[in-house]
Amino acid sequence: MRAFGNKPLVAGLAGAVLLFLYAPLLVMAFFSFNASQFTGLPFKGFTLSWYEKVLENETLMRSIGASVYVGIGTVILSMLIGLPAAIALDRYEFQGKAAFRRIVMLPIVLPGVITGVALLSFYITIGFRLSLNTIMLGQGTALTCIYVTEVFARLQQLGRSQEEAAFNLGASQIETFFKVTLPNLKSAIFGTMLIVFSISFDEIAVTYLLTGRENTLPMALWSILRREATPEINAVATLVIAFSIVLIVIGVVASRGKGLASASKA
Repeated sequence: MRAFGNKPLVAGLAGAVLLFLYAPLLVMAFFSFNASQFTGLPFKGFTLSWYEKVLENETLMRSIGASVYVGIGTVILSMLIGLPAAIALDRYEFQGKAAFRRIVMLPIVLPGVITGVALLSFYITIGFRLSLNTIMLGQGTALTCIYVTEVFARLQQLGRSQEEAAFNLGASQIETFFKVTLPNLKSAIFGTMLIVFSISFDEIAVTYLLTGRENTLPMALWSILRREATPEINAVATLVIAFSIVLIVIGVVASRGKGLASASKA
C-alpha cells in the first residue's frame, strides 16, 4: 500500500491511464491538419483545408443543424420533466417515493440501445412516424435523469432555511419558488442544460434506432465512414470533441461552483 504513496509513481500511473484514454483522440486531431488525402502517415504538411471543406459540405452542415435542433429540444424536454421531479423528490413526501427515485435514475443504468429499442417498439405500436422529433423524445426521456440528479443535489446543498424564512415573511409558495428557490437553482439548471446538450449532440445509440429521413451529425459521420475515412472526418470529429469539452467544462463549473459558494454564504 505504501507504493501508492509514492507521488512520482502515482503521477506516472495517472499519466499512463490518460494517455491510453485520449491518445486516439489526439492522433485524430493531429491528422485533421495533415495535407495528405489519406488518414495516416506520412505527415505531408500542415493545412486547414479539411476544416474549410467541412464548412462547404452541405450534408454535414445540414446534419449539424439537425443535431442542434434535437439538442435544444432535448434540453427543454428533460428540464420540463426533470426540474419538477427533482423538487418533488427533495421537498415532498409521498407514497412510493423511493421506488420513484430509482425508476427515474434507471436510464443511467440501462444501455442506450435498450432505451432505443423500447421507444422504437412504442412508436411503431402507436403509429408514430420516425423523425427528428422522435429522436428528441427518446433522448429527452433518457437524459431526464441528469436533470433530476443535478438539481436534487443542489437542493440538498441549499436546505430549506431560506424558503422557511420567506414563508415566515408572508410569501406564498409561488412567490417563494420564483424569488427564492429558482434563483438558487439557476446555475445548476444552466450547467445541466449544457451537459445535456453536449450528450445529446454526440448521442448515437438511441438516435440510430429512432432516426427517420433526416440525419443528425453522428449518423452522417457514420454513413460517411462506412465508405471511407478521410481527414475531413477527422476535422469535424475534432471540432465536435472540442465543442463538447467546452460545454461540459462550463456546465460542470456552473452547476458546482456557484452552488457551493451560495451554500457557504448561507
